Amino acid sequence: MVDSYDDSLDTGEKSKSQVKRELHALVDLGERLTTLKPDLLAKLPLTDGMRRALADAPKHTANIARKRHLQFIGKLMRDQDTTAILVLLDQLDASTRQYNERFHNLERWRDRLIAGDDAVLEKFVVDYPDADRQQLRSLIRQAQHEVAQNKPPASSRKIFKYIRELDETQRGLR
Repeated sequence: MVDSYDDSLDTGEKSKSQVKRELHALVDLGERLTTLKPDLLAKLPLTDGMRRALADAPKHTANIARKRHLQFIGKLMRDQDTTAILVLLDQLDASTRQYNERFHNLERWRDRLIAGDDAVLEKFVVDYPDADRQQLRSLIRQAQHEVAQNKPPASSRKIFKYIRELDETQRGLR
């Protein structure tokens, strides 16, 4: 006699634990949305009920109330276009990473300029042709003097601000 019992789960149904994982993922996504600023939330494709629930989230400060509200947001997330939301959040994360990378690059420029190598200054002027070499040298000298005197780094901040303004001008952000 041939036994036709098949042990595989090819029925197309999700297991209970898979459904739970997906629901927890929706709650986590909803919790992430509660941390976004209103102008960023306005860019997301959300229903009015979801927008109200996200606006109400900061009002729930007690742990149990917050947890219950996050569960409610997770329930509302089932009716949302989560793929579009995730794509927009990924773009937001990418732009944040790009901004941080540019910020760190400008900090490295500032630190190398203050280190006092003329070759670095020449390279900077080549990369940023709008830079005022005389003003930059003056700020560098002041920053080096502040470091030698153990004073607060006011000139270092001015250099960074100047470099950031040059970078924004060159990128067309200003």
